[in-house]
Amino acid sequence: MTFYRLRLLVPLGLLLFFPLSSVAQAQQMETFLTLNSVVEDAAKNYPAIHISQEELNAAGARIQLARSAYLPRVDALAQFNRGTRNNVFGTLLPQSSIPSISGPVIGSNNGGSVWGSATGVLINWQPFDFGARSASVQAAQAGRTRAFAASLRTQLEVETASADAYLSVIASLQTQKAAQTAVDNWETLRRSIHALAAAELRPGADESRVNAEKAAAANQLALAQQAVDSNLATLRKFQSSPSTVPGTDQKLLTRVPEATGKDAPFTASSNPLMAEQKATTAENEAQLKALQRSWTPQFNLEGSAYARGTGAETNGQRLSGANGLAPNVGNYVVGVNITFPLMDFASIHAKTATQASLTRAAKALEDLTERNLREQFEQTLAELRATETMAQNTPVQLQAAQASLDQSSARYKAGLVAIDDVAQAQRLLVQADIDDSIARLNVWRAFLKLQYICGDLQPFLQEAKR
Repeated sequence: MTFYRLRLLVPLGLLLFFPLSSVAQAQQMETFLTLNSVVEDAAKNYPAIHISQEELNAAGARIQLARSAYLPRVDALAQFNRGTRNNVFGTLLPQSSIPSISGPVIGSNNGGSVWGSATGVLINWQPFDFGARSASVQAAQAGRTRAFAASLRTQLEVETASADAYLSVIASLQTQKAAQTAVDNWETLRRSIHALAAAELRPGADESRVNAEKAAAANQLALAQQAVDSNLATLRKFQSSPSTVPGTDQKLLTRVPEATGKDAPFTASSNPLMAEQKATTAENEAQLKALQRSWTPQFNLEGSAYARGTGAETNGQRLSGANGLAPNVGNYVVGVNITFPLMDFASIHAKTATQASLTRAAKALEDLTERNLREQFEQTLAELRATETMAQNTPVQLQAAQASLDQSSARYKAGLVAIDDVAQAQRLLVQADIDDSIARLNVWRAFLKLQYICGDLQPFLQEAKR
C-alpha cells in the first residue's frame, strides 16, 4: 500500500485515534458557535463591557453633580434644649466646643435651668462666580466624553480578543489534525516494516527508526492537544455560557478575505484608542481651566428667617412651666457675603502648575498614540501582504511534499533508499499540511489586526459571514 493510499485512509484513522471527547466537542462546535456569534456574545456579556458602561454612567452622574452647584443652598434648623442662663462678659476665640449664649450678664452664678428653642431657615446662593461653576461642568462633560471613548475602546478590544481566540482554536485544531495524521501514518508504516523485517526483507533497525519517529509524532500530538485545550479555555472566557463548546467555521480554512481594505487611507482618529486619548487631553485642559477660575472672590446672596424662645428674663428671673419651648421672638435678615481666600493663592498656583504639566503630558501621549497606531498600521499591512503571498504558495508546497513522500515510499519498497528518506519526506509533509491550513488563517488574523487598528471590525465580520 502506498503512502498516497494511506493518506486516503486518514479520515478513518482520525476517527479511530481521536479521543471520544474531542469528537464530541467537534460535533457540538459545528452545532452551536460561529465566529460572529462569539464576537456578538462577548460584546454584550463580557464583564469588561459592563465595567466600562458603569464608568460611563458614573461620568454622567458627575455632570449632574457639577450642575447642582448652580442651585441655592437651603438649610433648616429646629432646636429644643434646657440649660442654665448664666452669661459672662468677655471674648472667646472661634471654636466649636463651647455652646454660645446670648443675653445680658445677670451678675450671678445660678444653677437653675430654663427651656430654650429655636427654628430658622438660611438660603445661600451665588449669583455669579466668574465662570468657576461653568468650568467645573465642562470638566465633568469632558470626563464623560473620555469615558464614552474608553467604552468604545473596551468594546473593540473585547471583540478583537474574542475573534482572535476563535481563530486560535481553529489553528490549534488543524495542527492537532495534522499531528494525528502523522501518528496514523507512522503506525501504518510500522506495521508494514514489521512484516518485512519478520520476513527478513528489511533490517530490524528500520522498524526501530519508525518507532522513534512515531513516538516523536505522538509527542507533537500531545502538545497539539494541549494547545487546543488552552485555546478553548481562552475562548470560553468570552462566552456567557462557558460550558458551551465553541465551533469552527471551515470556510475560514478554505478561502481568504476578498476585501481587506489594505488600499484605504489610514486615519488614526477612527481608532477609539486615539479618540480616548484626545478626550483625556480635553479633560485635562478643562480641569486646568477650572483650577484657574477657582481663585476668585465668592459672592453669596444670603437670607435667613428665624425665631427663638427662652424661659429666662433679662433680669435673671425664670419663667415658669413650659415657657421657652415654643419660639416666640422672630427675626429675618438679607445680605451679601463676600469672601476671598487670599492665602489660597500658593496652593492653587501649585495645583495649576501640576495640572498644566499633566495636560502637556496628555497632549504628548496623544501624539505618541497616533504615531504608534500609524506604525502598527504599516506593519500590519506588510504582514497582510506576506500572509496573502504565503497562502498562495502553501498549496504548491503541500502538493510537492505529498509527491515527495509517494516517491520516497516507492523507492524504499524497491530497496533503492533508506528509511531516513521516508522519514524526512513524512516530516516535510506534516509541516506542509500544517502550513497550508494555517496560511489562510494567518491572512484572517492579519485582516483582523488591521481592522482593529482602523477601529472598526465590521468589514472583518462581514467577510467572515459570507
